[in-house]
Amino acid sequence: MEAAGDGEGPGCGCKGIRSCLLCEGPAQAAPPPQGEDNFTYCPATGLAIGNEHSEFAGWAFPFPGVFLAEEFISQDEESEIVELMDQDDWKPSQSGRKKQDYGPKVNFKKQRLKAGSFTGLPSFSKKLVAQMKACSVLGGFFPVEQCNLDYMPERGSAIDPHFDDWWLWGERLVSLNLLSQTVLSMSCDSEDSIQLFPTWSQENRERSPLGSPRQTSACRNPGEEGNDCVLSPRFVPSKEVTVAIHLPRRSLVVLQGAARYKWKHGIHRRHIQHRRVCVTFRELSAEFSAGGKHEELGKELLERALSFQGRPV
Repeated sequence: MEAAGDGEGPGCGCKGIRSCLLCEGPAQAAPPPQGEDNFTYCPATGLAIGNEHSEFAGWAFPFPGVFLAEEFISQDEESEIVELMDQDDWKPSQSGRKKQDYGPKVNFKKQRLKAGSFTGLPSFSKKLVAQMKACSVLGGFFPVEQCNLDYMPERGSAIDPHFDDWWLWGERLVSLNLLSQTVLSMSCDSEDSIQLFPTWSQENRERSPLGSPRQTSACRNPGEEGNDCVLSPRFVPSKEVTVAIHLPRRSLVVLQGAARYKWKHGIHRRHIQHRRVCVTFRELSAEFSAGGKHEELGKELLERALSFQGRPV
């Protein structure tokens, strides 16, 4: 959740090092260009596959913790939802976005929160939450907060790579992508290395099946007749790897596990080519759930949230 800042441009919510096209004046240098993602997530296999024109072409690695459901809602449902959103005000947010928050007032640094004027999720979300129950990875998912974000290319909208808080918010982050397709870029600051496996043999350049890594070994006698020569596994620093998760229009994406806690997620400015609205739902952490330190407060927040009588706070 974000607080509007004192941006320099009209309708700008940028602060700190963040900027957008509204506040980047002629004398102010634009943000440095961001490199292309070098892997792409494959929903069918759960693998991150090296992009054709990158140095990792022909390599892949398992990328767990992502669930993607295409056409989660219909085009008519999408139009109705956005029309209802636009009846309320959008507040300026950072990096060229606008937002609508449905949730408690939170100071994440000091780990303090107040229910304040939070009256629940909006009425149109009741149907969305019910539909989520059909997703295998969303059993027992009860959203306690909803954040709508509006992206426009004219504002240079983007969001820096980041982790969502895990003091208040729980395991699963759920986002519905509306109005246009985009790319969720995953990056990692870990000092660990990632083990890649080849998706083709060195002998015939044919791709291996992408269901599971092949057991490979180095060529002892390259060129020897009959030698089944394949590439050895390759280790690369995590910091050198970025994974693109393509989000079609009206798709639902869930991040959990490693994709939630090890990999940062962000959206680059270049991936916003038309208006895009993102609806993100968050659940409570264990600390605010049954048996947790703040169980009673969590129960109160959840009761408010699931009344579906809320207005943006």
